[in-house]
Amino acid sequence: MNNLYDQIIVGGGVMGASIAYQLSKRGYKVLLLEENKIAAEASSAAAGMLGVQMEFEQDSPLFQFAKESRELYPDLAEELMQESGMDIQLIEKGALKLVYHQDELDTLKRIASFQTEQGAEAKVISPGSIPEKEMTTDFYAALYCPREGQVSAPHVTKGFAKAAEHHGAVIMEQTKVDDIVIENGKVTGVKTDKKTYTADRIIITCGFKSSHFSRYMQELTPVKGECLSVVTTKPLIQSTIFTEGCYLVPKRGNRIIIGATSKPNQTDKEVKVASILHLLSRAKQILPALNQATIEKVWAGIRPLTKDGFPYLGEVPDVSGLYVATGHYRNGILLAPKTALFMADMIEGKPVDPIYLDTFSLRRESLLSV
Repeated sequence: MNNLYDQIIVGGGVMGASIAYQLSKRGYKVLLLEENKIAAEASSAAAGMLGVQMEFEQDSPLFQFAKESRELYPDLAEELMQESGMDIQLIEKGALKLVYHQDELDTLKRIASFQTEQGAEAKVISPGSIPEKEMTTDFYAALYCPREGQVSAPHVTKGFAKAAEHHGAVIMEQTKVDDIVIENGKVTGVKTDKKTYTADRIIITCGFKSSHFSRYMQELTPVKGECLSVVTTKPLIQSTIFTEGCYLVPKRGNRIIIGATSKPNQTDKEVKVASILHLLSRAKQILPALNQATIEKVWAGIRPLTKDGFPYLGEVPDVSGLYVATGHYRNGILLAPKTALFMADMIEGKPVDPIYLDTFSLRRESLLSV
């Protein structure tokens, strides 16, 4: 009986941990299996931006989903602190997207107009109106979104995991799932490198490694991203800064995360000198005082990308009880709270937004392959 669960989640990143939290909080017996450690992959490599308005330039179901997810974070920060003791380091100091040419101004104005119409505060400002005094003003204009925020990605993921355990979820690290057990078109459990565990609901949430189960979904493209962090003697910026090919995310302790490269179909964790030089060159153009900063560390993470850029959220066609929540690309931390609610409601058989259901369904693959 010890091997019998209501749901088994395969993958201990932010998706797996957040879904485990939602399901265990609802009273289910949940098992989360992770082949390495919790937050070992993209969930620890991410800069933690809640960049709804920096990321999306036009309306779509994913934009609405992301906006709803960002709005969950303030209450979630308090909830996870109470239930896990983990401070997810939510900072809501806004974000700036810089452009350097006049012909990009119309694009910024269009983005600001669309976002304002959607209830997301945004405006185009001139270099002289920038609230960050250490920044250079050698750009043409900026999109300023004061409600954008950020968190510590590892703390969010581990906070979800600890909160899930608080509600009775069982988390097993260093446990690799070798296969899904299916009988007569229905899941019955999973085989691991240790033993077999039984459940009638299995959720695959292992990021780019979900491709191990590619027979149940279309292949994901792994996209390597290299980053670095620096430490300064005093705070240089409060807002997150975006520009072409670079972002700067200010963290506690005078740390700034600088990222990120984008290298499709690479899964190694090596960080190239050329990548760091490029990122530092772009960052220094924005923030000259970085010359005096100390490099703290460099790292790489692998993001999972679907063919159309929308995540896979839903039940696998023709396999009853097998669900997937993966393919969030570079927005996993942002989308995790809403994804967890959406998946938990779907698994419980509760009504979910039909637009989201269709947009993120794995059944859309027949259209993608045409």
